[in-house]
Amino acid sequence: QVQLVESGGSSVQAGGSLRLSCAASGFRPSTKFMGWFRQVPGKEREGVAYINYEGFTNYADSVKGRFTISQDNAKITVYLQMHSLRPEDTAMYYCAAGYGYLGSSWSMEFKYPYWGQGTQVTVSS
Repeated sequence: QVQLVESGGSSVQAGGSLRLSCAASGFRPSTKFMGWFRQVPGKEREGVAYINYEGFTNYADSVKGRFTISQDNAKITVYLQMHSLRPEDTAMYYCAAGYGYLGSSWSMEFKYPYWGQGTQVTVSS
């Protein structure tokens, strides 16, 4: 059974940094991709960053240059390092995963069959 567990969410001031972690378990030894999404109440879930098994990454324009997605060598844990945080980054952040490869559709949430429970990030001005 695939499980994704996020951690690292917190409250910070604008300009601060946070690192989110997503621990994955239950995956078959095969190619997989993982992504970070975020959601504000009343709005659609937004794709933030993506990484595939080979380490290829992609980012939403709103976070390019500020956020970095990475994974450990065992490809069990995925991280989202966030710098220069802004109040508009405030959201519930979700880790998601699936098998295979995603190209330009990386930010489409329906491409991800597995989801974590989320971790809250709050950025105050």
